[in-house]
Amino acid sequence: MKKFALVASAAALMSVAACSSKSPEAAAVVNNADMMAENMEMQADNLEMLADNTSNTAASAALENASDNLEDAASNVRDAAEEKADNM
Repeated sequence: MKKFALVASAAALMSVAACSSKSPEAAAVVNNADMMAENMEMQADNLEMLADNTSNTAASAALENASDNLEDAASNVRDAAEEKADNM
């Protein structure tokens, strides 16, 4: 299911990128970053599910924090890609 979601989101992102006025190289940077960020967000979702399923409060809090950090990192990847693409 995850691979299907990744492929579907990649196809959607490629179609959106095709409509933009960016160069092919810039569009590739953004597409790659979006796929990478999407993967990171799926990993963050998995960490949240682990946190929900553990009975250890400290472990749950640590997993939630790791999930939040991973989501923030995914956002940073997208931001960095957009900035890089704008400068190409």
